Amino acid sequence: MTNFFAFDAKQFDTAQFEPVFLVPARAFAVLSIGVTEKLVNAQLDATKAYPDTDLTQLRSLVEIKDAAGLQSYLEGQQTVAKELTERLKSDAGKAIALQQEFVQESQQQTESSVKQAQEGLQQPPKTATKAVKETAPKATRGPRSRQAPGRRFMIGGLLVYEQWS
Repeated sequence: MTNFFAFDAKQFDTAQFEPVFLVPARAFAVLSIGVTEKLVNAQLDATKAYPDTDLTQLRSLVEIKDAAGLQSYLEGQQTVAKELTERLKSDAGKAIALQQEFVQESQQQTESSVKQAQEGLQQPPKTATKAVKETAPKATRGPRSRQAPGRRFMIGGLLVYEQWS
């Protein structure tokens, strides 16, 4: 009986597989993690800044004792509103810049990985051919390491082994 599963994958060299698939995947993962980290840090900064502003305004509100204090508080609210508007614009600009940076870098990585893949596919797989030549006879022999003398031939696409006695 022929053992078709007697295939040793260790004989194949991953030198052609790695630059085509693994290296671009790793580079994209590193890029994605970097952009995610920057976005999370920007969100954390915003999460701290907005409540700090709110608490400062609440403290100012509690300290109002007369009409002059109320007028001063209301005037301060206008400057706070301007500052918050500028902060929102700045935060939105950071997010947009990060997204644009991600798109540009991912396009560059995609172009370079396609170029490397095309170059890699133009070179014949030397080690794979060698491994197939070495493994094919082992697969036809089956689980035994030695067979009795005989001959192998094909009948209608089926490998037949005729054993001599």
